[in-house]
Amino acid sequence: MTDLADKILAGDRRSLARGITMVESARADHRAQATALLDRLAGAGRQALRIGLSGTPGVGKSTFIESFGMMLTAQGLRVAVLAVDPSSARSGGSILGDKTRMERLSRDPNAFIRPSPSQAHLGGVARRTREAVALCEAASFDVVLIETVGVGQSETLVAEMTDLFILLMAPAGGDELQGVKRGIMEMADMILVNKADGDLKPAAMRTVADYAGALRLLRKRAQDPEGFPKALPVSALEEQGLIKAWDEMKMLADWRREHGHFTSRRAAQARHWFETEVREGLLARLHNDPAIRGRMGDLGAAVAAGEVAPAAAATEMLRLLGAAGPE
Repeated sequence: MTDLADKILAGDRRSLARGITMVESARADHRAQATALLDRLAGAGRQALRIGLSGTPGVGKSTFIESFGMMLTAQGLRVAVLAVDPSSARSGGSILGDKTRMERLSRDPNAFIRPSPSQAHLGGVARRTREAVALCEAASFDVVLIETVGVGQSETLVAEMTDLFILLMAPAGGDELQGVKRGIMEMADMILVNKADGDLKPAAMRTVADYAGALRLLRKRAQDPEGFPKALPVSALEEQGLIKAWDEMKMLADWRREHGHFTSRRAAQARHWFETEVREGLLARLHNDPAIRGRMGDLGAAVAAGEVAPAAAATEMLRLLGAAGPE
């Protein structure tokens, strides 16, 4: 682990890929090695700007990330892309086609693209994505882009591991009120209306105006300066509006750093993911411990037969796990 950690700190891409494979593994020995690796890298103190990107399928997330990433690398920045693909509910497999769709960016020496299956985790984010972000930061990447599976109430989970949450929307999508979903809108730091080019440009500008009006109706957040969150038009195809969007992202991140929101947000996120790991660990015991799994099956059968109330069975299981049941 010491050798692997040193190579990751030196920016070796192959070692970074190996490290991410390790943290994504569910094997007990790999988890122990991954924990040791992350512990060694934690002292490096390196930070990247973490940007979460979500949007409906077909909105052009991959095209946007490629154009946006190429623009960033042209400025001398190192960019890591963690693209989370939907997994099959039957086999657990994933197409992992993001690297194919981002052909130009995948060949850029200052870019690193890592597709990962979501493995049926809510939020369109793999459980170990946050650890993969930490590895990319240790490897001295300046910007880490996290692309989620799609958009919906559960996709807000990506906001719990990023500094900026960007919502990518398409023009002429029909009912513009669909964009005014409180769960996703309240999380967004910026809405980018893609495909603002050709025949769709007028529709895109109207959509930007609609979303800008909707954002003004939301309750102001303490972590936002005046004018944020905001809606902007972009064209990933023609690479228009990308520099302005990046300037606005930097301005927002800098403002949050100056006013203490950046550090406090990361601290709150760390606490959130600690609590998540504890919950996941307890759930893992239900599946991995034969005695607990057997008792769970027996109680489940008793509940299904109407012999035991669900609440009473759950209390029994919590006692067995050594946790306190509901009072």
